[in-house]
Order: sequence, then structure tokens, then C-alpha cells
Amino acid sequence: MRIAVLNGPNLNLLGQREPEIYGHSSLAEIEAMVRTAAGPLGVEIDWFQTNHEGEMVDAVQRLRGHADGALINAAALTHSSLALRDALLAVKVPFVELHLSNIFAREPERRHSVIADLAIGMVTGFGAQSYVLALQALMGRLRAA
Repeated sequence: MRIAVLNGPNLNLLGQREPEIYGHSSLAEIEAMVRTAAGPLGVEIDWFQTNHEGEMVDAVQRLRGHADGALINAAALTHSSLALRDALLAVKVPFVELHLSNIFAREPERRHSVIADLAIGMVTGFGAQSYVLALQALMGRLRAA
């Protein structure tokens, strides 16, 4: 099984950027943790990060026919990107939306997701562990189908 992990803007700064909110793990450390968790599940991971909305849309469009599912931390694009939403609607690849922080306990503008209703589920607020929890949940759902 192949799972794509798509990461949005500013996640390349993890470990440096507001560690009191996002934790001390770098994105590379989180990637290593996800790859380690994926091994026993028999999952191949494709990892992607961008700071650009159009590149995120392109990455979503590439999912069809290449990934069985996706983990998506769209970061700030979560709250505003109708282009990302439209791409997800078009490709119809099952995905879990995830966030390091609990977006529902943040500023009002961060409490809304334009993609949540398209996701099979959401994991939010468990720091770096959110990625592993999301992977486990997605695999459970895909294997049950």
C-alpha cells in the first residue's frame, strides 16, 4: 500500500517555529517517525512539503492512480484554500486531515477547515504523534473496506 503525506506552508520550520504550539520535532524527524511506523504496516510513504498553494494542489492531483490514501496537514491552507478543496474533490483519494495543534482551541480563524468534510477523519492536537495516529487510522479504514 502507498500512502502520500502532504505537508503545507511553514511546516519546514517545525522545531524552530513556535515550539510551544507545534513542538520541538523537525519535519525530518516526523518523517522518520512516520516511515518507522509504516514499515510494520507494509506501507510505502511518499513525503511532500511545500510553501505554495499551487504546488499543494499539484501534489493532490498527482495522487490519483499513485496513492491508496493520504495524510494531509495543509497547515494554513486548511482554513482558506478552496483550490485545495476542489483538487481533493476531483481526485477522490481517501485522506485523513491532521494537525499538530488542536485547531479548535486556537484563534477563531484557525477553527474552521475547508477540507474537513471531505476527509474520512481528523486527528488534531497530538503534536508529532498526530501523524502516526493518522496513519494507523487511515490504514485501519482502508483495510476494512
